[in-house]
Amino acid sequence: MDSYQTNISTDLVACAMGRKHAELVIKNGQWVCVQTGEILPHTDIAIISGRIAWIGGNADHTIGPKTRIIDAENQYLVPGLLDAHMHVESGMVTVTEFVRAVVPHGTTGMFIDPHEIANVFGLRGVRIMVDDAAKQPIHVFVQMPSCVPSAPGFETPGAVLGPAEVTEAMTWPGIIGLGEMMNYPGVVAGDDKVHAEMAVTRSAHKVIGGHFPYPDLGNDFHAYLAGGPQDDHEGTTKEGAIARARQGMKVMMRYGSSWHDVVKQMKAITEEGISPRAFLLCTDDCHSETLYNEGHMDRVLRHAIVEGLDPMTAIQLATINTAEHFGVAHEMGMLAPGRYADIVMVKDLKDFKAQRVIAKGVEVIKDSQWLVDLPKITYPDWATHSVHLAKPLKAEDFGLKAASGKEVTANVIGIIENQAPTKHLCIRMKPVDGFIHQDVEHDIAKIALVERHHASGRIQMGLASGFGFNVPCAVATTMAHDSHQLIVVGTDDENMVIAANELAKCGGGQIVVKEGKVIGLVDLPVGGLMSNEPVKVVAQKAASVLAGFRQCGCKLNNPNMQLSLLGLVVIPELRISDLGLVDVTRFDFIPVTEPAD
Repeated sequence: MDSYQTNISTDLVACAMGRKHAELVIKNGQWVCVQTGEILPHTDIAIISGRIAWIGGNADHTIGPKTRIIDAENQYLVPGLLDAHMHVESGMVTVTEFVRAVVPHGTTGMFIDPHEIANVFGLRGVRIMVDDAAKQPIHVFVQMPSCVPSAPGFETPGAVLGPAEVTEAMTWPGIIGLGEMMNYPGVVAGDDKVHAEMAVTRSAHKVIGGHFPYPDLGNDFHAYLAGGPQDDHEGTTKEGAIARARQGMKVMMRYGSSWHDVVKQMKAITEEGISPRAFLLCTDDCHSETLYNEGHMDRVLRHAIVEGLDPMTAIQLATINTAEHFGVAHEMGMLAPGRYADIVMVKDLKDFKAQRVIAKGVEVIKDSQWLVDLPKITYPDWATHSVHLAKPLKAEDFGLKAASGKEVTANVIGIIENQAPTKHLCIRMKPVDGFIHQDVEHDIAKIALVERHHASGRIQMGLASGFGFNVPCAVATTMAHDSHQLIVVGTDDENMVIAANELAKCGGGQIVVKEGKVIGLVDLPVGGLMSNEPVKVVAQKAASVLAGFRQCGCKLNNPNMQLSLLGLVVIPELRISDLGLVDVTRFDFIPVTEPAD
């Protein structure tokens, strides 16, 4: 964020007094004053040096011959929307292209946790994101990833970060705090590494992000909070939201492409009367098709309002509450003197759609069209060549040996639609020639996780249920939180081979293969996570992947997001890593199959 210079404050004062003319004046708007909860008509805003000098009644005294005037025509003047927690990489595009996608929807600030690219490239990956963020016309704050890997001993990332790297990053401009602390067992057990990272963050007077996805809010929950995390986006219930708020946490209610956790948690406000001051709104994970076709934080607002949240309250949760939490309310989050002129003009607060967007005092969007150029960024070769396999894969690489020659009990990963957690299913299966095979009739597919960072040749096999595939097919992804290995799910080994090898050739991404043919592909060459193509192009490619899922019989909402979380070994109940099948409720490895009782 730009530093606040003495001459800026003197310019603001001179403008407010009429001694210096404003660069831009917005007239005749309705001021959505989130700091008091009022809507004030007949409001003018005078802007100079990118900030608000005057807001209130008639600002004619700030107008000079070179002042640009915008007639708001009685539209609402809303503070720029802030996304409290999100991962750019989930959008499948670079920071610049993500900004291109979301600013037309009224987003002027984002708090991003780049732990996806950090798991691939380490600190140099974080640096890419910080440098890109600094070039944007809006505010993009970066949280230093805290858990790389997310669960030490249970997975192998492309890099490892620790207290030394966190200490260095805390000195970088643009770093706003520590990313979500997913290593809950480490916090509760008093692990020196995670506590050192949090101590460094506290010493820098920055925010520690939280991540507690477990429904049990007993001693472990209280101990986790005592360790230092200050917010949490993993809650899914009204009771959980109330507990977090009472314990001093900020409740980040997320509404992304697949994680729909606003409705149940907001009942803490609408039904129980809990003060909304502890609540924020965020997206966490939004893929490019959602961004392009549905929106970003405006989509979250519309959803919350339709479900019963008062429009003013919803806007506060996406503006002032977020700014206060991250300690930047003196700069943004409200329309007030001295703050950045981040303003969204809308006709209807309930059907929130941006007509004009002003960011840092510059009109950047009018009628959904960009009025300024975005930075052009190139990436080094190491960033665009990140899929390293020991050898081309063959069908025999995906064989799954049974625990015995007789009937076995298979531990199967069960998909839960629109939820990050999975179910641990125990299903009886009969091996054929000593191997377990897919069972389309009972919706059981194979899953293979291929280590792709170090060319180790490690392949872990497992089983998954819930995708509903009903033809010979396979889907694969290198966007596989959090270690981002290459994951393949399929009903047929030959299709799995095609999907994995084709994805490796294009540098990573997501792919769908049906009956031997590629029917959906989004190539993501930057770290196997992002594309530097325009978001419209990436959205179209991502749409081909979703269409491919449907052609294979899958009826889930945004199943590629479900696919991308099958290796996330910090969210219950069952996940797969390059080291084995993980029972996350016990944090222990378990066999894929075992002799039936």
